[in-house]
Amino acid sequence: MPQDHPLRAIRAIVERSLAEMDSHFSTMYSSYGRPSIPPEFLLRALLLQVFYSIRSERQLMEQLNYNLLFRWFVGLGMDDEVWVPTVFTKNRDRLLDHGTVREFFRSVLEQARGQNLLSEEHFSVDGTLLEAWASQKSFQPKDPEDRSGDGSDFRGQERSNETHASVTDPDARLYKKAPGEASRLAYLGHVLMDNRHGLIAGEQVTTADGTAEVDAATQLVDDLGGNQRITLGADKGYDRHGFVQDLRDRNVTPHVARKRKGSAIDARTTRHRGYAMSIHVRRRIESIFGWMKTVGGMRKTRFRGLERVGLHFSLAATAYNLVRMARLAVA
Repeated sequence: MPQDHPLRAIRAIVERSLAEMDSHFSTMYSSYGRPSIPPEFLLRALLLQVFYSIRSERQLMEQLNYNLLFRWFVGLGMDDEVWVPTVFTKNRDRLLDHGTVREFFRSVLEQARGQNLLSEEHFSVDGTLLEAWASQKSFQPKDPEDRSGDGSDFRGQERSNETHASVTDPDARLYKKAPGEASRLAYLGHVLMDNRHGLIAGEQVTTADGTAEVDAATQLVDDLGGNQRITLGADKGYDRHGFVQDLRDRNVTPHVARKRKGSAIDARTTRHRGYAMSIHVRRRIESIFGWMKTVGGMRKTRFRGLERVGLHFSLAATAYNLVRMARLAVA
């Protein structure tokens, strides 16, 4: 492998995190016996799937068959046999059952903190629409007796999340992010960004509804812990009196973009120079969503159910942080 290949720096970060997670892996072994695919290999392979936008596990196994770069990153020898896709998928589910992906995200973030790459004071938050792996035809009345046909003709029907649900993915909700957009079956992905270097300091996936963004933002702030004052930048969608007051009660300065009318942000916040800086920097979070959707495959999730979608989102967030940290190390 070339000495300057980006995967070298990323693999070094991954190895340090995996070493710290050894005790976590031991709990998996004690419950199930040693898995057919070691979780260390599994996590590295899943990262490759995100880095190189590989759509399916079958395609990933095909790449591992002949791609020496992939074999080196995962830890397979040149003559080692590649796993069967169905076996790989079953072992991937074990990571979700034990919270391994979330623990991996936390471990990588701790490395960034140890390298002084997190500001610990200034953050931004935003949410994005994640299209569910379910069609509009699957959105049918919850009462089976009210269903007629295959759901292909729903023009003129009143459909809502109270009366209808997807028979393919019951956790998905019919939702639109902005007025004028078409409603889609979707989830909401939320990211808390560190303003210093643009790393993801927190992430969460929720069902799509009108209060999910502010509720998730509050939870992500609570997950940070600590008692020191921080700032939180956000767009106009977060300019709500209840949310702003909740932030102030938590010793958080709300650097939220103001609505034209009825804004909860007043001059005691906007008069400071830091407010304008937060409003400017918070736009970086759109590049995170752009990377996760185009490279990380989150534009339309491949999984069904809130837990599985959350797993995919956490993995994509971890992969983004690894790429970002490797670039910062070179710089």
